[in-house]
Amino acid sequence: MREHELIALAAPPTLTVIRGIHPDQLTAPTPCAEFDVRGLIDHLLQWGPSLARASRHSDGVLPPGDDALERQLAQLVAAWSAPAAWQGVTSMGGPNEMPARMVGGMVLAEIVVHGWDLARATGQPVSWDEEVLGFLHDEVAKTAELGRELGEYGAETPVPPDAPVLDRMLGLTGRDPYWARTPPA
Repeated sequence: MREHELIALAAPPTLTVIRGIHPDQLTAPTPCAEFDVRGLIDHLLQWGPSLARASRHSDGVLPPGDDALERQLAQLVAAWSAPAAWQGVTSMGGPNEMPARMVGGMVLAEIVVHGWDLARATGQPVSWDEEVLGFLHDEVAKTAELGRELGEYGAETPVPPDAPVLDRMLGLTGRDPYWARTPPA
């Protein structure tokens, strides 16, 4: 499978999690320590348009609506499913260009890692295709130090080398793959 096909495989499990979030869960903490559920949703909504534009196959503009996050996820899938989106260089709105493949990997990480964050925070099961996870693990391993320098990832969390690939990838981002939400008191 080629990288441009992976976004379409990564999105449905995350979309299921998004649809399963209840209003009373919006203030729940997430494994992404700086955000509660609402804050993480806002983060995804804030970065989604620039990630879609970086594909060079979308203007990133979404009309307002209650299902903005679902539509934004669909927009990312459409934009990054074009093989040409992964070729050459691109930027996320700033002056610095990066390899498009690196940015595509970042988009895939946003979908999977934050999908996992939201699932954990709201007590939902989630899983992704092993090919998606293998590709993503390799991409995150290549960019983890840069992610830490930019403040996007925390210090690597030690994970056993024989742990599932999702757990190893989460550890590279600084997440504890065994994080569990604390039930309300």
